[in-house]
Amino acid sequence: MENNTEKSFLFSKQNYVLLLAGVAVIALGFLLMAGGNSEDPNVFNEAVFSFRRIKLAPTVIFIGFGICIYSIFKNPAKKA
Repeated sequence: MENNTEKSFLFSKQNYVLLLAGVAVIALGFLLMAGGNSEDPNVFNEAVFSFRRIKLAPTVIFIGFGICIYSIFKNPAKKA
């Protein structure tokens, strides 16, 4: 008796590429959020409240999460 069980991945290659792209966008968002420290701990640095850290970085992170969720829900093309 022959056993014709073919191993297949849960997602297609395109799903994995989109997932990696989403993770890269999330990492970019966290890099945008980093920094803003002060050399002297007794002096407050206003750079903590910059547009990049308050608005841009969280938006980029949410876009990255959206890409990851899309890559999970995307239906792979069925082979005929």
